[in-house]
Amino acid sequence: MTTILVTGASGKLGGLVLDHLLASGKVNPGDLVAGSRDPSKLSAYAEKGVQTRAVDFDGDLSQAFAGIDVALIISTDALGEPGKREAQHKAAVAAAKAAGVGHILYTSLPQAEQSVITFAPDHLNTELAIKASGLPYTLLRDGWYAENLFMSLPHAVASGQWFSACGEGRNSYLARTDMAAAIAGALLLPAENKTYTLTGEEAYTVREIAAMAGSVAGKEIAVIDVTEEQLSEGLKAAGLPEGFIPTLVSFDANTRLGHFEPVTQDAAILSGRKPQSLKSFLEENKAVFAG
Repeated sequence: MTTILVTGASGKLGGLVLDHLLASGKVNPGDLVAGSRDPSKLSAYAEKGVQTRAVDFDGDLSQAFAGIDVALIISTDALGEPGKREAQHKAAVAAAKAAGVGHILYTSLPQAEQSVITFAPDHLNTELAIKASGLPYTLLRDGWYAENLFMSLPHAVASGQWFSACGEGRNSYLARTDMAAAIAGALLLPAENKTYTLTGEEAYTVREIAAMAGSVAGKEIAVIDVTEEQLSEGLKAAGLPEGFIPTLVSFDANTRLGHFEPVTQDAAILSGRKPQSLKSFLEENKAVFAG
């Protein structure tokens, strides 16, 4: 039997990964371990026979990986304190190695070496730490969730304007559930010291997405090109927390530079299914961004 740990199991991605593993019929629930800072949030999985365990990246991890054969480390959301996220990840890698984990998987981001997203170094340095550990690994460079569009689309639809510093850069969005299905597939494969990049099957410019979303919403959306500085000032004027604005701006900059553009078939190969198209995703979620 292979015991699989999924960290961050009470989060959106971790929960979906567990759901796909359970639905696959290839894993006994008792061989799955759902890890969370607060295991009380995992009662629904415990009722299905999944083991639950405290996995606190800020606490003592000495027992978190005990008896685990395959460990999925889902990157944490500790973005507010510089260096904290990387330290959390490295602590988890060290604990996995000390516990004798046989295969470690990690959720990273595309083109981590070139990415200008503010937290890209956290991912790249975690990848390097995993490779340096000597543990057999699989790196899953998760593309941009289609759900991330909900940060921009509701206001764009309501106002009829989408202010963007993406230029003609493209992004290959992938729905979170398709991302999770691919990750679940990777958890069932032997370790090959391999890196996958999980993307949708087509990359789009902001103008193309605006036209698509506008068609679904029944409203025209005009894309207004702005500089990074103008976008930053606009976000500040809108009342967004100043500490988070550079990160938001870096998303557009990364798109403009083409670091989200490459398309792969990795998600389809790992999941064994065709990912949902962006148009279908927008139609399915019209109520979320169009009211």
